[in-house]
Amino acid sequence: MIGRIVIDDPRPRTPGGHPAKAVIGEAVRISADIYRDGHDILAARVRWRPTGESKWRDAPMEEINNDRWEAVVEPAALGLHEYFIEAWTDRLATLAHDIELKEAAGEPVDVELQEVELEKARQTEGVEPTDLTRIDPLPLWVDRERALFSAWYELFPRSEGGFKRASQSRLPEIAAMGFDVVYLPPIHPIGRSHRKGPNNTLVAGPTDPGSPWAIGNELGGHTAIEPSLGSIDDFEGFVAAAEKLGLEVALDYALQCSPDHPWVKEHPEWFHRRPDGSIKYAENPPKKYQDIYPLNFWPADDDDRRALWEASKEILDHWIGHGIRIFRVDNPHTKPLAFWEWVIPAVQKTHPETLFLAEAFTRPKMMAKLAEVGFSQGYTYFTWRNTGEEFVEYLEELADGPTADYMRPNFWPNTPDILSGPLRNGPPAAFRLRLLLAATMVPSYGVYSGFELCENEPASPANEEYLYSEKYEIKHRDWQRSDSLAPFMTRLNEVRRRHPAFTELRNIAFHQSNYDQILVWSKVTGEDRMLMVANLDPLAFHEDTITLDMEVLNLDTDIPFLVTDELTGASWTWYGDTQYVALDPAVQPGHVLHLTPLPAPADPVVAP
Repeated sequence: MIGRIVIDDPRPRTPGGHPAKAVIGEAVRISADIYRDGHDILAARVRWRPTGESKWRDAPMEEINNDRWEAVVEPAALGLHEYFIEAWTDRLATLAHDIELKEAAGEPVDVELQEVELEKARQTEGVEPTDLTRIDPLPLWVDRERALFSAWYELFPRSEGGFKRASQSRLPEIAAMGFDVVYLPPIHPIGRSHRKGPNNTLVAGPTDPGSPWAIGNELGGHTAIEPSLGSIDDFEGFVAAAEKLGLEVALDYALQCSPDHPWVKEHPEWFHRRPDGSIKYAENPPKKYQDIYPLNFWPADDDDRRALWEASKEILDHWIGHGIRIFRVDNPHTKPLAFWEWVIPAVQKTHPETLFLAEAFTRPKMMAKLAEVGFSQGYTYFTWRNTGEEFVEYLEELADGPTADYMRPNFWPNTPDILSGPLRNGPPAAFRLRLLLAATMVPSYGVYSGFELCENEPASPANEEYLYSEKYEIKHRDWQRSDSLAPFMTRLNEVRRRHPAFTELRNIAFHQSNYDQILVWSKVTGEDRMLMVANLDPLAFHEDTITLDMEVLNLDTDIPFLVTDELTGASWTWYGDTQYVALDPAVQPGHVLHLTPLPAPADPVVAP
């Protein structure tokens, strides 16, 4: 039943009672609607702690508007936390307010003063308010910082000559560009049956390497390494070399098998059998993957299911034992949510620093539920958003919608499977634009290798994949090309690291432009004010007069402010909320502006 005081819509939370998400040191805003009948003044607080500790920490709540109350807490420990909100009538504040009103009206306040003394005495005794109301504790999972803020670079080590060569040559270059996660596609032995040739052809030649996602052959499965990449010692050397450079290695976790995987013979009950006795290969029409067998994660026999789930967890345990703490999960939406709900907490119970990125380009509700049951980050629809209206709608949903409590977006302009939007046959300006958008709109983004060389040939007008895809062949690239975008990527990542505003998701706000080709957005954290202006048309010059929301930027309309373009180093002074911008995509895709208020101008001297 509803009590005297109502506490509604507490946040952060998830729809199903799973933990909301935060990171160590992040300012977590805990809020709720709190109100009661009458005009008495309320007080409220948040009580929170790491789960398992006996002592609660307190944070007073303040009303921010329209009965919405808020407090900010900053968790300092990794792992599961819990919080609850409690509210009560603030008798002293209510009496003080009543006395103020009566005195202003010239009425006596003797009785009210007596009530004040009685209330003070009662509080001295430590008695709880008679209408103290609290909600049940809600869970909050606290990750390390990289769960929120990261820059990923996807690398096929086989194209770089294996682990030893890649650690000596490519890793230093990736680190120099400012990335902090290097993600590897599957590194396991590749199946020989139905091995794909170049451009996903059905027949492979004797030297064709096949798709890394066709996992397993007579040399082993998910815990083995493809011999052409090196040994387990070479892999550990690669991980150690990355760590020395400030990079963390993320490994692909693809729960599927080639027809030659040991599990096919050892555990045929773990696969989907067709009426003719054959095993069904993977399909995503019109795509067909004859070289891949999906696993049946819900066989009829519960013992078979438990055995498969445990074997799948053992894969994670194995690679954690070899230094991996980040997993990019391939197609998690094709496995039961119950499996992820079990396996992610099971891993994080002993290794809470472990992070999981969901590669799930699927229905919005499924993507949100994957985040809710434990995924640290998720791929998004960014790749298919192109117009200003689309970006505004999507970013406001991600940053301000209810999923912001637990769903962390990771923006990828391209992947080995996806060459979309203006990148298809697009000029270098399109690649600079998409990088600028991804890197400055959300805290985490990633690119697939070859992006800096503007690889832009689609497989066909109707196919989003690359022509001569690296999934099916070894690529030899000239990373030192003079037209590489590496310097631009380096500068952008350096700017991201230097400005705290880019480490947050919810602080994005959009400002007014007159044309859809010009998009204006800001990210403000404290005194760090960043304003981005982009020309969404990579083929043509556009200009506009934009209108800034000075309240969002925390700037005074009557005081000039210094504007520094962090991409070029140029600076100038703006005054007021209306400004002119002009952008030629062949020169620069947009501005990344740091805004600094200047001292107010001195009053003019008036002659006598």
